Amino acid sequence: MHLHRTPARTPEEQEELLGQRLKTLRIHKNLDQATVSARAGISVRSLRNLESGNGSSLHTLIVVLRVLGRETWLETIAPVPTVNPTMMTRKAVPRQRASKPRPKNPA
Repeated sequence: MHLHRTPARTPEEQEELLGQRLKTLRIHKNLDQATVSARAGISVRSLRNLESGNGSSLHTLIVVLRVLGRETWLETIAPVPTVNPTMMTRKAVPRQRASKPRPKNPA
């Protein structure tokens, strides 16, 4: 059985796709750009940039998701596991930071 993999999208393609999805959601909610941008506290230009995939800030994305009722989308980006097997022992101490990468030994 052959599994067909979709080639990885570039960051620019991903921005454009996300913008299209946000625009579609906004239109389905029957909201115009002026209304969403006013509710989000951003300029119409910022919303236009987000929807067209022309670069935007994380803040703009978050406030627009909130206005569109989709802030839970952010929780699906990198869910934190609820059970960490290393924490199952009595002496386990929760990690406070990631470890430094180890140098690779040349072969």
